[in-house]
Amino acid sequence: MIGNFTYCNPTKLYFGKNALESLNSELSKYGKKVLLVYGGGSIKRNGIYDKVIALLEANGKTVFEDAGVMPNPTIEKVKEGVARARAAKADLILAVGGGSVCDYAKAVSVSVNCDEDIWEKYFIRFEDVSCEIVPVGCVLTMVGTGSEMNGGSVITNHDEKLKIGHVFGENVFPKFAILNPEFTFTLPKYQMISGIYDIMSHILEQYFSGTDDNTSDYLSEGLLRSLIHSANIAVEDPLDYEARSNIMWTATWALNTLIAKGKTTDWMVHMLGQAVGAYTDATHGMTLSAVTMPYYRYILPYGTAKFARYAINVWGVEPANKTEEEIACEGLDRMEAWMKKLGLVMHLTDLGATREMLDGMVKSTLTKDGGYKVLDETDIRAVLSASF
Repeated sequence: MIGNFTYCNPTKLYFGKNALESLNSELSKYGKKVLLVYGGGSIKRNGIYDKVIALLEANGKTVFEDAGVMPNPTIEKVKEGVARARAAKADLILAVGGGSVCDYAKAVSVSVNCDEDIWEKYFIRFEDVSCEIVPVGCVLTMVGTGSEMNGGSVITNHDEKLKIGHVFGENVFPKFAILNPEFTFTLPKYQMISGIYDIMSHILEQYFSGTDDNTSDYLSEGLLRSLIHSANIAVEDPLDYEARSNIMWTATWALNTLIAKGKTTDWMVHMLGQAVGAYTDATHGMTLSAVTMPYYRYILPYGTAKFARYAINVWGVEPANKTEEEIACEGLDRMEAWMKKLGLVMHLTDLGATREMLDGMVKSTLTKDGGYKVLDETDIRAVLSASF
């Protein structure tokens, strides 16, 4: 039975080849000072930067830049961004990039007017925002995180060897998001497939929880089938607009909070992957793919019925004359074969992780209680060890 919940998503989303034109109507809602946030400079090479700057200037905005946001944004970088936003007296933070840039922009947004230690307040104590925020808008150039339509922000603290996400409330959601699938065409294959797997993992983290007949699970199965189909096409032809647009739209729905409704949700793959990321600084989606199969095979006995349903409804496993466990295992085998075909990282050693890091990664793994088994330290060690 689905429990009580409230659903609200205040982000206004513009999708399609002409989506960037909608930036004009959004900019009119904010003051003159805009902090433009982006990553390593790819948006300058592919022309997106020039298009955004032209629109900002045409709308009479004073632009302050905050470049160099790294794939796993650090707390030091967030503090730098806070200083820039304060100096600019920014009326709007415009994030142009992928999920890391959007995550970073939200972390800066909630910290500009905060007079406390932002790492302790938001990422250790997980407290709500108690100060005025600076609104955020997103122009997406890489898909995977769904950060363009949620309140999530994942930040790394290298000194403490921690990578932690805080899911802020709806007031922190981007006010608007602009999604043009063509903006993702220039991504290297490694980044594209990493994003694809991040999408899949988001859906599975919510799907593999609960035992009731929940509408959210039917939505998840449809999203997964669409993602698998489009990913197969995109890997062969990265410029296939239909496939890339379906992937982009699926990424948003995977984590805009809708399919989590009525679910306890798991999130242990992300907790394991983030611990790996804290030590290796590896690409997020690849840290997830490296720990996925060991984790799901470890917890399969505790949620066999759901894994069997997944095998049948997503991977097309024929159930006749097979036990529930056999069906479930065949589903994971098909998933693993697909992951390998896509070119995903399947072992931690391929991300630069070493056995010497194991103790630290175990201690850095946060635990969640919404899945089919609550892991203790022994369990975490077993899963991470198998991931090598």
